[in-house]
Amino acid sequence: MRAVLAREMDCRRVLGRVWSGWRRGLAVSTAPEDAGFGIEARHQRQPRGSRLRSGPLGDQPFPGLLPKNLSREELVDALRAAVVDRKGPLVTLNKPQGLPVTGKSGELTLLSVLPELSQSLGLGEQELQVVRASGKESSGLVLLSSCPQTASRLQKFFIHSQRAQRPTATYCAVTNGIPTASEGKIQAALKLEHIDGVNLTVPVKAPSRKDILEGVKKTLSHFRVVATGSGCALVQLQPLTVFSSQLQVHMVLQLCPVLGDHTYSARVGTVLGQRFLLPAESTKPQRQVLDETLLRRLHLTPSQAAQLPLHLHLHRLLLPGTRARDTPIELLAPLPPYFSRTLQCLGLRLH
Repeated sequence: MRAVLAREMDCRRVLGRVWSGWRRGLAVSTAPEDAGFGIEARHQRQPRGSRLRSGPLGDQPFPGLLPKNLSREELVDALRAAVVDRKGPLVTLNKPQGLPVTGKSGELTLLSVLPELSQSLGLGEQELQVVRASGKESSGLVLLSSCPQTASRLQKFFIHSQRAQRPTATYCAVTNGIPTASEGKIQAALKLEHIDGVNLTVPVKAPSRKDILEGVKKTLSHFRVVATGSGCALVQLQPLTVFSSQLQVHMVLQLCPVLGDHTYSARVGTVLGQRFLLPAESTKPQRQVLDETLLRRLHLTPSQAAQLPLHLHLHRLLLPGTRARDTPIELLAPLPPYFSRTLQCLGLRLH
């Protein structure tokens, strides 16, 4: 009992030092009230290979992706190299696209290698646990903690912020198409449906009370168009609810699927240059099809475009200040190299 109490008190003392230390750090800054993409990746430690390349993409069109068939040891090394900040019990990673956080028994996931990663970071018996993370297909911030009390306190903060409709997570997305409005809210009732052996997120029009009881969830996201060019947009997305593939489906409902969305983009049809929604229940997932003009701008062949990674990146995360009235603290994750290269090809910039 004494050991548990001592550990909790130590976590509280460390947490106070973490906040003050992060205010002075490079990867984290105090967030102004209207902060969006205010601090660029150039002010942070850049992951290996993250510098922009000029000219055509050549034989490696998507630099920065995890190689396939990694061993456990190689994945641990990659995650250790992806650490962007570390203060006290908290470790912040910039997760590569395609790495699942959880999965079936025996699958190689972030969760499955946390014991080895904890040892690699010299934490001994203090094993890391996930506090907040981007999904499998998206890249970006993962917040880990070796202190259960700190993790619990932060998770309560995220839950309270969600209930108060205060966004704490900001994603960057490149969309194929430009939203009609420059900013606004996207509201949709969503459900998971098993279609052809795959669980897919499907919108539900005018859900009944019975639908809600059976798992339909009303979802909400804020969006803001940051830049446009070549028929594409750089969009800031802030989910205020949590649902599987919420942001991808929300952008499809705007007729602007996320670049590299090979699951839901087929729901957007085009006739004579006009886009429209196809029925979600009867539209099977397929590789995203890009027009020839966009392929040329991206320096991609159709076969390369079929492997285009999802351009959805958890760029910013807000954490509570030391005291209740303090300005939130901002964590930032640099964009993946392939994402930055896409922005360069399309002439899009973060302001």
